[in-house]
Amino acid sequence: MGQTWTAYLPSFLRKRLETSPLLRTLVGNTSWLFADRMLRMGIGLVVGVWVSRYLGPEQFGLYSYLVAIVALLAPLATLGLDNIVVRELVAAPSATRRILGTAFALRMLGSTVALLLAVLAISALHPGQASEVGLIAIIAAGPIVQAFDVTDLWFQAQTRARYTVIAKSTAFLALSLLKVLLILSAAPLVAFVWATFTELILGALGSAIAFWRHVMPLTRWQPDWRMAQRLLRSGWPLIFSGIAIVIYMKIDIVMLTQMHGAGATGLYAAALRVSEVWYFIPVAIITSVTPSIIAMKHEDEAVYMRRIEKLFVLMCRISLAVALPITLLAAPLIGLLFGPTYLGAAPILAIHIWSAVFVFLGVAQSPWDLAEDYTRWFLVRTVCGAVINIILNLLLIPPQGAVGAAISTAVAQACAAWLLNGVNPRSRPIFLMQTRALIPFGDRLFRRVVRG
Repeated sequence: MGQTWTAYLPSFLRKRLETSPLLRTLVGNTSWLFADRMLRMGIGLVVGVWVSRYLGPEQFGLYSYLVAIVALLAPLATLGLDNIVVRELVAAPSATRRILGTAFALRMLGSTVALLLAVLAISALHPGQASEVGLIAIIAAGPIVQAFDVTDLWFQAQTRARYTVIAKSTAFLALSLLKVLLILSAAPLVAFVWATFTELILGALGSAIAFWRHVMPLTRWQPDWRMAQRLLRSGWPLIFSGIAIVIYMKIDIVMLTQMHGAGATGLYAAALRVSEVWYFIPVAIITSVTPSIIAMKHEDEAVYMRRIEKLFVLMCRISLAVALPITLLAAPLIGLLFGPTYLGAAPILAIHIWSAVFVFLGVAQSPWDLAEDYTRWFLVRTVCGAVINIILNLLLIPPQGAVGAAISTAVAQACAAWLLNGVNPRSRPIFLMQTRALIPFGDRLFRRVVRG
């Protein structure tokens, strides 16, 4: 009785945690985030695969297509503010009411614009398809509800993730059970869309209630026009960067559907469900370490850079540990999870999973981008990645279909997250760190080269 979770750790690690409050906070916060993501990865993958098998490639492809269109507009809903708001909360905790109130108002406005644009887009692409317009309206309404997730940004800044994890995990579990019941009752596609929207409502409501109970009532928020202007000035490169990111992450689904139909998109989306499920790992780690890395920038430049390099090494090792076995086991894995109707997704998965290596490296660079206030370079890299992906899609999707889309995405990710850093003198040290992380025994090799 009375023992904490640290009592079950090895003695050397327990000693480090006991003597380092910062490390203990980061490990505790990351543990909550990993617990949430592992829950979503496990149950979400099982339920998601079950839903995919139930709907079949055509219906699942249609749903993925509509979600991709909404995703292309998602940066307008968030306005690139999330990391900026976390930075502001860390730097000026006394201004919390104005920061959160302003961020909430901006996200509500951006989400409403995104909803209208999504409906207009599907109406133009598929005129007369009322059912598709209705489905995309439900999906696009999600970001409006998620405006309340600005409360989660405060918990991130304070490295107190458990409150929002509990709220969102509870909503996720409840709606996962509902989706199983919908499958058993042979429900139509629209029912699953409504279930996903309900999950967003419950998760956002739970996060807002946690903030209300432990911090302050939301009625005390104070939107401020000058604060809005300052946040938007800092965030506009991230808005366009976000658009560029979703273009080279999701435009392949839109282009594939237009060129080869919903069936091909269903196979591609099945591969992505396995390939992208791992992306929670870098996000969970970076969410916890970003505040401390930004703070270290102002305390000790050498330690700051060493922490970033170690972060690249960690991300690269984790991503390779994921990519290698999935490449070798793609066919049996797809057959086991999705069934024989989805076996065409195996070669797609074997290629697309290598995007994860560069996604991990790109996410690991975000604390450096923020600490250096160099988000414009992030914008340049992501725009270039988006352009490369679109060009490759136009060249490869017509003859190779979904496999061509997977190749395009992997190459675009490598260019945006890694290769382009070598072009810019200011980001070249980051390129060298990433390259050392990618090459086995890279540190030793680079030291020998430098010594001649």
